[in-house]
Amino acid sequence: MNPKDKLNIRDILDNLENYRPRRKGWTWRDKGPIELGQFRYIQASPSLKNFISLPSARSLNGIDPQPDATITTEIASGRFEDDIRRMRMAAYHGADHIMVIRTAGQSHMDGLLEGTPQGVGGVPITRKQVRAQRKALDMIEDEVGRPINYHSYVSGVAGPEIAVMFTEEGVNGAHQDPQYNVLYRNINMVRSFIDAAESKKMMAYGGLAQIDGAHNANATARDAWKIMPELLVQHAINSQMSEKIGISPDLICLSTVPPAAPPSPDLKLNLPYALALREFFSEYKMRAQMNTKYMDSSTREATVTHVLNLLISRLTSADIQSTITPDEGRNVPWHVYNIEALDTAKQAMMGMDDLMGMLEFKKEGYLVEKKREIQERAILMMEEIISMGGYFNAVEKGMFVDSGYYPERSGDGIARSATGGIGAQTVIKRATDYLAPVTAHYGYNNVTQYDKTALNNPSKLIGGCTFENPDLIQYIDELDPEDNVNRRLDDNEKYRSTSLIKPEVQWLGDGVITLDLFFPTDELTAEAAALEVAKQMKLTNAEVIHKEVLHPSEGTRIQLKGTIGFDIDSSKLVLPKKEVLLPEDDILKYVKKHEIKVIAGTGGSDEHSVGMREILDIKHGGVEKYGIKYTYLGTSVPIEKFIDAAIETNAQVVMISLIISHDDIHYKNMQKLHDYAVEKGVRDKLILLAGGTQVTPELALKYGMDQGFSRGTKGLQVASFIVKKHKEIHDN
Repeated sequence: MNPKDKLNIRDILDNLENYRPRRKGWTWRDKGPIELGQFRYIQASPSLKNFISLPSARSLNGIDPQPDATITTEIASGRFEDDIRRMRMAAYHGADHIMVIRTAGQSHMDGLLEGTPQGVGGVPITRKQVRAQRKALDMIEDEVGRPINYHSYVSGVAGPEIAVMFTEEGVNGAHQDPQYNVLYRNINMVRSFIDAAESKKMMAYGGLAQIDGAHNANATARDAWKIMPELLVQHAINSQMSEKIGISPDLICLSTVPPAAPPSPDLKLNLPYALALREFFSEYKMRAQMNTKYMDSSTREATVTHVLNLLISRLTSADIQSTITPDEGRNVPWHVYNIEALDTAKQAMMGMDDLMGMLEFKKEGYLVEKKREIQERAILMMEEIISMGGYFNAVEKGMFVDSGYYPERSGDGIARSATGGIGAQTVIKRATDYLAPVTAHYGYNNVTQYDKTALNNPSKLIGGCTFENPDLIQYIDELDPEDNVNRRLDDNEKYRSTSLIKPEVQWLGDGVITLDLFFPTDELTAEAAALEVAKQMKLTNAEVIHKEVLHPSEGTRIQLKGTIGFDIDSSKLVLPKKEVLLPEDDILKYVKKHEIKVIAGTGGSDEHSVGMREILDIKHGGVEKYGIKYTYLGTSVPIEKFIDAAIETNAQVVMISLIISHDDIHYKNMQKLHDYAVEKGVRDKLILLAGGTQVTPELALKYGMDQGFSRGTKGLQVASFIVKKHKEIHDN
């Protein structure tokens, strides 16, 4: 794909019934020290072919170092055609583990569904959705130059069916943990563990990475930091079951979620637990994620906790680093927060590259003692579970998700009956002549009575099953004539194939915008005032999505969401010309060979000097950084003095700052500067530049300048223009 071309969703859907995944199984990143720009990174992986670098990389020649850990983003808009677009954006920012979670509502369902009705828990899983997204990711992989892992859930009573479909369709990873079903979905214990055995067998065959669900305990428990011993126990139960069924240890991933978050003493609680976990389960992979228990609608709060969690990853290890967004507190999955979270992970992890190469933990004291204590409590808990007669009995007695710090018990654990729950009494003992001539089936298939050579290849009895022969797969397209992707594409076709555009948050053309507001009043008044603002601005579906009291009476911050009722015709927009900047090294080399002098100051009666100084001074990345010498004349400089000073010092550049705009004085002073240079006979020898909040390139050119610079200008932009213009003058 050409990065300048949009994804064509209709092309992806075309001939989808004949699509076959080109790659199956999980792919880890290539790792190792890499040289990039002027730096050597230790915990890194190769850069992408196409990418969006961090904003700060503008000062580092646009480099985009990638961490060694696989980076996750969770995408869950409920419309898979829009999720595909977000996948592409995410891949450009470093994501190579795309978790499509709420489009897999099967943890709430009683079976595998077809069609795409929007419903419980998002959108029930369908083969069409999975196939379309995997096909799209094949294209995106080529674009960024790195394999991308596609992931969803294998849970609920439809778990085995989902596992079969995922293996057939090239899904690369999945959550699978029978304890999740039992504790959080009240699925019968026996049914859950038998389903898990079958599902894990399929996943092992397909090479899918498995992530467990132990983290749900500390997202659920009242005092999450007290259940750290239980988390170790849950990890042990699921990982041992998975390994015995046949999943390779390097594909068993523990969901390592810190049980605490600020304003608790975050590192003091979470770091000993992280060390205890990694020491006990060193043979498995670690998937690090933030605890959604502490998620709110504040983006700042989410980001701070995210960065602290990333610090723990660098102090210990993370094979998969999940990112986090405030979507759970806002109940809308936003494009921008997926990207911000990915950039946060990339920025923090590369900023902390090789952290443990410079540090070491104390060998005694609180950290080691606490780690040991957590491990000892976990062993004691496992011993008690065994003495009770096993996991089922322990669950019946409410031993799990009890907020007591084991062996303390608070009596608030989740208790389930071994004979109750969803799917109870649905497990049937296999007949003695049971036959299942399919690949990767769990348990005794009884095939040798038909063919002794079929023991390790049961499907040979039927000429191969869907795993070996994908042509046997029954592909079902959407069944609902109203709620389907083709209808949705038709509804917003004008935003795909015409010049009309609209702002969006999660779906193409949804027209949603957000506003940041501050009111000098209390919370309730501020919220009501914000809704009135939306009304006056003619926004529909207005909703306050975040409120933050800065002082009970002095002020409240409000973030508001609403929908606009108009389209924008992009073909009628007047676009500013984008200046192509020279690389910093090229500027430095040129200035080293050609001495460039600047005369600078604020013109006329203007006293505003801050912006000019930022463009000049090395401290702010000004032109001085590139070896350009300047003479600063100060503020309120007579216009004639700029030209006289340039002649006197043999300067080639005049930079004038003009902020005051009443009576169009900024335009008049630009023209006056040009005219005086002409009068003195030096206009063709000088580069005249004007800057200010009301100055635009178009207006500056109109009034005799060589270029104008407005709000947000950096020293690099000015230095780049000076060098290009200087070269143009001297070449001629």
